[in-house]
Amino acid sequence: MALTVYITSFSFKRGIPDDPSGNGGGYVFDCRGTNNPGRYEEYKALTGLDKPVIDFLEKDGEILDFLNHVYAIVDKHTECFMRRDFTSLRVNFGCTGGQHRSVYCAEHLAQHLHDKYGVTVSLNHREQKLTKLYER
Repeated sequence: MALTVYITSFSFKRGIPDDPSGNGGGYVFDCRGTNNPGRYEEYKALTGLDKPVIDFLEKDGEILDFLNHVYAIVDKHTECFMRRDFTSLRVNFGCTGGQHRSVYCAEHLAQHLHDKYGVTVSLNHREQKLTKLYER
């Protein structure tokens, strides 16, 4: 069986997502150290999927630098798990409301891993009640 990477965006206010695999592993990245569009009225009703929020996050580059570090760590883990024939890796991104920064980061990591490794990625934006599947 091939590796599936489970990626979740979430709000720290509602707690870190459970790992239903029973393995209890994976990563939890805290996006609250990057510029928060949720502090500005024009972005409050939007999410990290919306172009104005994406532009806001990418403008100062903080989120891009953050993600480059995440990619380096998760790439190594993905390669190791693929070599060892593991079937599950979990990565969570949290922010204050689970709406802007965590959604943006989860989307970008999902696309990155799918493009680079061809792995199946199950993406869940918990607070947005939105899921996507990137299949092999």
